[in-house]
Amino acid sequence: MNEELGLRERKKRETWHLLMTTALDMFEERGFDNVSVAEVADKAGVSKATVFNYFDTKEDLVVAGAKAHIHEPADLVRDRTPGETPHSVMRDYFLRGLKEREPMSGLSDHPMVLQVQRILRENPALGLRAMEYRRQSASLLAEVLIEEGSSEMTAHLVASQLLHVQHILAQGNIRRVWAGEPLDEIYPDAVASAMHAFQILANGIGDFMRREPDGTIDVAFHHERFSAREQAERALREAAVREAEDGILEKLADPERLASHRSSDVSGGDGH
Repeated sequence: MNEELGLRERKKRETWHLLMTTALDMFEERGFDNVSVAEVADKAGVSKATVFNYFDTKEDLVVAGAKAHIHEPADLVRDRTPGETPHSVMRDYFLRGLKEREPMSGLSDHPMVLQVQRILRENPALGLRAMEYRRQSASLLAEVLIEEGSSEMTAHLVASQLLHVQHILAQGNIRRVWAGEPLDEIYPDAVASAMHAFQILANGIGDFMRREPDGTIDVAFHHERFSAREQAERALREAAVREAEDGILEKLADPERLASHRSSDVSGGDGH
């Protein structure tokens, strides 16, 4: 029975991958608006109904990677260990994504990921679908916080901020990858940026851009004491310690889990 289920799941992943790669090639060659789902099905040798069994909409043939991560933030926060906060869990999740060069972090140069980014650049309206998946992910995360006792307003504010910070960080990394910078050169700065961004969430923005009596504006956060590279080096040391101690990160590193998500995660920072 287990072998049969394993074969069935493998077949599903293969079909999913075939449909998406076929669609991406056709969209890039002819333009997203000039290719129908029926044509994708015909090219892949399946029925149109089969395509919709795997992808709810035509747009999902491009941004399905974002859909694969909808439940992940809520699951991570719900399963966090004693002493962990939603903030720290999501910070460590993003740092892990950077280290593993996961598309969700924006720090990926996988050919399919780059192909998706090219299509998105040519068809900005496709980003609306990925945006909707981020909204759904934030809503699910907020539900977890509400279940644990948070007020609705606070839960939705916190969930939205955590996921939007991740999105902004990923987009910054995508721009540098797109410009041709090597991933290993981007990585330290990406870690520093992530630490800085999540530190802003941890400390708040109260004094940022205060207009002083003499007319000057204080543009720096008072807690910034390290250069970007120093922040990155410190963050990497802290991440190594957390990885050894954090059960949540161990779950994220599970080979079977990564294998099941890596094949479907192809939408970079527009997923979470």
